[in-house]
Amino acid sequence: MRAARCHALGGPVTVEEIPDPRGEVTVDVHFAAVNFADVLVIRGAYQVRAEPPFTPGSEFVGTVAESGHGFRAGERVMGSVFVGAFAERVAAPAGSLHRIPDTIPTDVAAAFGVSHATAFNALRLVAGMRPGERVAVLGAAGGVGLAAVELAALLGAEVIAVASTEEKRAAAAKQGAHHVLPYDELKGGIRDLGGADVVIDPVGGPHSEQALRAMRWGGRFVSVGFASGEIPRLPLNLAMLKGVTIHGFDFGGWARHDREKLATARAELHQLFADGAIHPRIHAVYALDDVATALDLGRGALGKVLVEVTRGV
Repeated sequence: MRAARCHALGGPVTVEEIPDPRGEVTVDVHFAAVNFADVLVIRGAYQVRAEPPFTPGSEFVGTVAESGHGFRAGERVMGSVFVGAFAERVAAPAGSLHRIPDTIPTDVAAAFGVSHATAFNALRLVAGMRPGERVAVLGAAGGVGLAAVELAALLGAEVIAVASTEEKRAAAAKQGAHHVLPYDELKGGIRDLGGADVVIDPVGGPHSEQALRAMRWGGRFVSVGFASGEIPRLPLNLAMLKGVTIHGFDFGGWARHDREKLATARAELHQLFADGAIHPRIHAVYALDDVATALDLGRGALGKVLVEVTRGV
């Protein structure tokens, strides 16, 4: 099969022929989604290290290649792996696969998975967001940020989207944000609106502290990543004085310590998706041969970047 390959940490990523993978369930990949974590894995900067050579890519949709482990050949599924998705075929544990509802196009399913699950779990499981609360989302035009904007609005929050450009703020507004702010107005703008009950932060860096300072008493600050490349050092006296709790969300930790709650949240999220309540934004679609370009797009994307894969082409 054809697959993207990383032979040394830091890249480059090239496309070449390799043997088909072996595993519990094999899936013919139709689309793979680009996540910032994939870029970090290639750089060797992720929490878990992949040993070269490897096929990067963590999120995919496609059809089951062979029946087994509760799945039938030809069924459309979406799933995730640590590495291996930027290829014509991927092997995955059965427990990591989910059937795609008949009403959902395959490319839309590819733009839905990891980003929306991260945002939903941060809002629902970690922050315990309630209808009527005010939610501020940093990096509001990226994959996780845009998903958090959409889901927070869907769940009944008043949403403040913070993004770096007018184009990104317009995308967040279209996805359901009630207010949009540039970063240089972050703290003052949120305070002028009455403060935030919940902050969802996939960015990190200096903006995290500004958002924390703009929170209301008893608020919940949830870190879900560091797209800026900088892990912030937050002054804990702010948490004490404001009665704010600071949380983090990571799939691995929840999977190890509370799989039942994670599964319940996933079922609720997937039902919303199947009902047509969620509308992921696709920024661009690239061919497998252009996977390096898709990865380089990085933080400039408004929503999700996809890699389209066709076996044998």
